[in-house]
Amino acid sequence: MTLFRETYRVESARKPYWDYCSPGWYFVTICTKNRNPLFGRVVDDSVDLSAIGRYTTACWQEIPGHHRNVEIDEFIVMPNHVHGIIVLTGPERLPALRRRGQIKQIAELTSVHPQPGSLGAVVGSFKSAISFWCGTHNLAFGWQARFHDRIIRGKNSLKAIREYIRNNPANWRKDTLFVA
Repeated sequence: MTLFRETYRVESARKPYWDYCSPGWYFVTICTKNRNPLFGRVVDDSVDLSAIGRYTTACWQEIPGHHRNVEIDEFIVMPNHVHGIIVLTGPERLPALRRRGQIKQIAELTSVHPQPGSLGAVVGSFKSAISFWCGTHNLAFGWQARFHDRIIRGKNSLKAIREYIRNNPANWRKDTLFVA
């Protein structure tokens, strides 16, 4: 951990050498606070969604309508988390101009807040929409502070992740995020 304004802060989970605004395929996992099963429950290898779970599904499907150059692929809303593939399609950003010999990490070039069009901005607005809706409906809800991402780099990896997402309800009891 490092100090920022004399307070300890947790380091970013994002790869410091990767520009999360650049086109690519990303597998994300977003969890509820304390892994509370607020989205529903798994019954007979399928997810029986709660009202929050149904709204979360609808919001995920609307992501491309709220963000330019963003598509969604396979996804599933599980009892306490969401797995999904987000595709950033462009436009490709040019790197910042640098003087000869000057090297900077991508993370140093961005501010504390996610850049518009970045994976963080997409996930942040999704999480915000669910939180706002739950607040307006007096539903107790909270997200885990961060999200997990994995950059998908090949067709075999994409195929395996899609299969993992599809089979997640059937494998729920073996899942690392399982909570009874």
